[in-house]
Amino acid sequence: MSSPVLLVEKNGAVATLTLNRPDAMNALSIELRRAFSQAFRDIQADPAIRVAILTGAGRAFCGGMDLKELASGAKEARDGDAASGWDMMDAMAAFEGPIIGAVNGHAVTAGFELALACDLIIASSEAKFADTHARVGMMPGWGLSQRLPRLIGIARAKELSFTGNTLTAERACEWGLVNRVVAAADLLPACRSLAAEMVSTVPELLRAYKKLIDEGYGMPLAEAMGYERSQALAFARTVSTAAIATRRENVQARGRAQSKGAQSEGEAG
Repeated sequence: MSSPVLLVEKNGAVATLTLNRPDAMNALSIELRRAFSQAFRDIQADPAIRVAILTGAGRAFCGGMDLKELASGAKEARDGDAASGWDMMDAMAAFEGPIIGAVNGHAVTAGFELALACDLIIASSEAKFADTHARVGMMPGWGLSQRLPRLIGIARAKELSFTGNTLTAERACEWGLVNRVVAAADLLPACRSLAAEMVSTVPELLRAYKKLIDEGYGMPLAEAMGYERSQALAFARTVSTAAIATRRENVQARGRAQSKGAQSEGEAG
């Protein structure tokens, strides 16, 4: 019996999705693309899930499209290519919670686009990024040409995309592509710890904040500032004074706990 091409693990309010074709560098076959889309629709429909972690099995995050399948000439491979890929991106975008990309290894071309579609990226020291669209002879269609320049600057993005050269995890961090780089063994623990911190926030605010940032980012600054103000006023009307008082106490208690932890680390050092 073959293993599923996508593993989904739910732990409390966090779902971890693992691309599971390690022998093929987690290349995106039609089967995997369809399973991926369904998995994101399922976790969006699950009210218990608030944060998702996306990673890959083996030595790759995702090696891109399954070119062997595409080159086979099979009608299903041709007809299922574009539609299933866009469906993946739409399913990710429809998930209202944060998506943490746990990039464990190579993230190449379509795999790079998957990583860029996450809200933030934590990279293993073994992670590598590459855009080989120009070498494969295909145009990006999942957002790479638009997201990458906004993250690292247009000149750097052009250098990567026009050459197909590889970007190391360390350089990706320097350029602002990834949030941080950790040892391979620490990757999932670091992502799960970060997810737990997100889960500890106010549920409806977490979802609304993600939407606020994403929608405002695509607007001119003056328009975005007005949009933020309108959303803040609308949200404030839904919050009771009792809820504010309780949350204020929670924030203060967390601050005291963090200060105590920092003090203990200092004394131990």
